[in-house]
Amino acid sequence: MNSPLDATTSDQRPNADALPHHRTAKIRGIVFDKDGTLFSYDGTWGPWTGSFIEYITDGDPDLSRELAARLEYDRETGTFLPTSPAIAETMDFMIDTVMGTVPGLDRSELWDYVIESTSHAPQAPSVPLRPLLERLTAAGYAMGVATNDAIEPANVHLKNAGIFEHFAFVAGYDSGYGSKPEPGMLTAFCDMADIAPEECLMIGDSLHDLTAGRSAGMITMGVLTGPASADELAPLADVIAPDIGHLPRILRL
Repeated sequence: MNSPLDATTSDQRPNADALPHHRTAKIRGIVFDKDGTLFSYDGTWGPWTGSFIEYITDGDPDLSRELAARLEYDRETGTFLPTSPAIAETMDFMIDTVMGTVPGLDRSELWDYVIESTSHAPQAPSVPLRPLLERLTAAGYAMGVATNDAIEPANVHLKNAGIFEHFAFVAGYDSGYGSKPEPGMLTAFCDMADIAPEECLMIGDSLHDLTAGRSAGMITMGVLTGPASADELAPLADVIAPDIGHLPRILRL
């Protein structure tokens, strides 16, 4: 495994210029994670989760406290702990956690409610997305989204943000390619775009994202718009930036 090209310490800002030209010059495809990368994780899912816990427990204080603890969600701040498995896991994890905490729920009805409510959850873009993606599209990059969210809400989120048309490929954990940290979604993107993995950049905010990218043979970029720190991402990241708004500089556009 290559050592990260952007070695950072806790008192250093991530260096967004650390990817050498000979590597950026060959990049033809870019795969984005969705939550925590295109959209701020806590800015989007913090408010939704607080409302969800209150609704699904019917305000019961003991159940609310227990469900928040299992999700590693801080109800006072409306944010997730960096160690929360909810950050990188699939929708099935959320369903299983709720079913194991709140008695008497029907799984099918809970699933329908989660899909419906998450589809309409207001998204908090990590940066102004449309101008960034328009610039990348104009530069000729093939782009895709690989998310551990379900495909139905993922498509709705991208469409509501006005950016769906910039992606030639969108896959959720239920699209038939598996979920991250497995590389199936990334390999499928390469097959679709007819681009070699080493010509692709995988961008994500979690170790699941970067592990998938490394397993697929892609260049990896970590961003800090999710709960993970630069130190946590550094072992699997070829470059780390505060957010995807630094892409034009990294790619030398």
